[in-house]
Amino acid sequence: MALQLHNTFTGQKETFKPLVEDRVRMYVCGPTVYNRVHIGNARPVVVFDTLYRLLKKNFSEVIYARNITDIDDKIMKAARDSGEEIGALSARFAEAFFEDMAALNNLEPDVIPYATQHLPEMIDMIERLVEKGHAYAAEGHVLFAVDSMPEYGQLSKRSLDDMLAGARVEVAPYKKYAGDFVLWKPSREDEPGWDSPWGRGRPGWHLECSAMIKKHLGETIDIHGGGRDLTFPHHENERAQSCCANGVDFVRYWMHNGYVNIDGEKMSKSLGNFRLVRDLLTQYPGEVLRFALLSAHYRSELNFSADLLDQAQRSLDSLYGALRETAEVEAVPADLDGSAFMTALEDDLNTPIAISELHQLAKELNKADAGDKPRLKGALRSAGEMLGILQQDAEAWFKQTRGGEEGVSEEEVEQLIAERAQSKKDRNFARADEIREELKAKGVVLEDSREGTKWRRE
Repeated sequence: MALQLHNTFTGQKETFKPLVEDRVRMYVCGPTVYNRVHIGNARPVVVFDTLYRLLKKNFSEVIYARNITDIDDKIMKAARDSGEEIGALSARFAEAFFEDMAALNNLEPDVIPYATQHLPEMIDMIERLVEKGHAYAAEGHVLFAVDSMPEYGQLSKRSLDDMLAGARVEVAPYKKYAGDFVLWKPSREDEPGWDSPWGRGRPGWHLECSAMIKKHLGETIDIHGGGRDLTFPHHENERAQSCCANGVDFVRYWMHNGYVNIDGEKMSKSLGNFRLVRDLLTQYPGEVLRFALLSAHYRSELNFSADLLDQAQRSLDSLYGALRETAEVEAVPADLDGSAFMTALEDDLNTPIAISELHQLAKELNKADAGDKPRLKGALRSAGEMLGILQQDAEAWFKQTRGGEEGVSEEEVEQLIAERAQSKKDRNFARADEIREELKAKGVVLEDSREGTKWRRE
């Protein structure tokens, strides 16, 4: 089927057709690097990484950009609190973000623009907005005049009055209208700043993405993604700046993923229920976190809990189990076109249905005749790759440590298995049973078969 995507702007699923045939330009808002990222930050990365994989399969040329916001008031505060230089702090947390996202099997985007490397482009965009009457300078600031754009609010489906009622807007005497937002702000001597026609200062957050998109992807892009919380004001303001500065449509398909809730409650600083990816990675493999994030449709809210992670672990154990049982089978490259798996993915990234099709493939692989196993194993591996899972060695999957514990080493396990085998030969079944229980207490399960004894961690 043709790829269908839900467009936030129209509120409908639409057939995806890029502006230029067989060429796709996609931008996803990246992190503001002042802290370790939480699991809510990871969801859009995993969602749009999965879309990136699908687009690369269906189109000859795909350019995916995801930015790094490395200048922001939150970064400045974190640097002051820690006594660390701003550039060093932002670089450190940018690297931490890359490490955490790689652990979740995300591909690296084609372009990773940093805000601080695009000041000339930002200043140029502001100048054009001022020239066209969409922005004005006041007391060292430059602000976008929202009432200069009749279509302002169409993305978030809000009127100007609704926006003011539902948003925290800075009431400042230099604003002509309370909803006008900052494009440029003055910097104190002890703050980062750049020279501009309006004095030394720094850009507004919304402006950064607009300027970076234009430089790397063009004035009109095919897909712009991010979390639902960015729809307003960030994406609404991006759209206003870019449309008004460039005089053309900005984004053809807007996509937003739903919130992550923790044990039924929305994740928030006030509740103290943030779950940092780095902390979760000490308890579960990154592939488990990825699987959990894909277990619900991307537009739905996701209830993130230990139960969800444990279920994801069991599901991956089942899928990897099918691959381990066919370790000697040479997989045949699979053409997934037209399969139930691909139909699910092409229906607005319906990953829950796609995952159910993975389980169906694993079930068929387990029951298949020898002649069908290579094809089915190839299909399972290829389908897993589309979701960013099932690419590691199956035996290694079951032998990796779990639950944040180092546990008993592989060498110790193998030694005990050998001792158990000898105990059986010596008819010392009591010792053999004792070894099984000893390993079980250490989180290692033995599985006997005609081919010998396999083991896995639980």
